[in-house]
Amino acid sequence: MKLIFSTMLLAVAMTGQAQAGEVKVDWQEPEKFTDIRPGNEFRSDFQARMIKEFDSIFADLAKKLPDGYQWDVTVTDVDLAGDVRPFFRSSVSEIRVIKDLYWPRMTFSFDLKDGQGKSVVSGTENLKDMNFLMHSNLAGSNNSFRYEEQMLRDWFKKLQRDKIFP
Repeated sequence: MKLIFSTMLLAVAMTGQAQAGEVKVDWQEPEKFTDIRPGNEFRSDFQARMIKEFDSIFADLAKKLPDGYQWDVTVTDVDLAGDVRPFFRSSVSEIRVIKDLYWPRMTFSFDLKDGQGKSVVSGTENLKDMNFLMHSNLAGSNNSFRYEEQMLRDWFKKLQRDKIFP
C-alpha cells in the first residue's frame, strides 16, 4: 500500500513539473511609485513585504508557462487599491481606505522567451482595474494585495486566452 501511495505521489509531483517557466522581476525605483504607502507599518518594511508578495504572485503565474520559458518583468509603477488616510484625525495612525474611486494600477514591461531564448512576446502594460470591488472570487481572501493580484491574474489569463503564449 505504501509503495502504491509513493508511486502515485511521485507521478503527481512529476506531472506538476511538466510546465514550469521561470520569472525574474526587477523593481525600478519603488520609492518613486505612485502609491505604496503603508498604513500602520514602517515604509521600508511595507515596501519589502509588498515586493516579496508580488514576486510570489509573478512566480505562481510563471508556473503556468512551459518548461524552459523565461519571463522577465520590470515593474515601473504601482498604485495600490485604496488610499491611505489618517485614522480618527490622527497623524500617528493611518489606514488604507478601500473605495471604488481608488482602483489598483500597475505599469510594467515584460519579455517572455522560449526554451531557446527567443522572444515570444514582449511589451509594456498599463494595467488598471476600475471594477476591482466587483470580483466575487475575492471574498475571504487573506492576501494583502488581493485586488492587485486579481488584476495580474486576469491579465495573464487574457494573454493565455489570446494564445500569445502556450
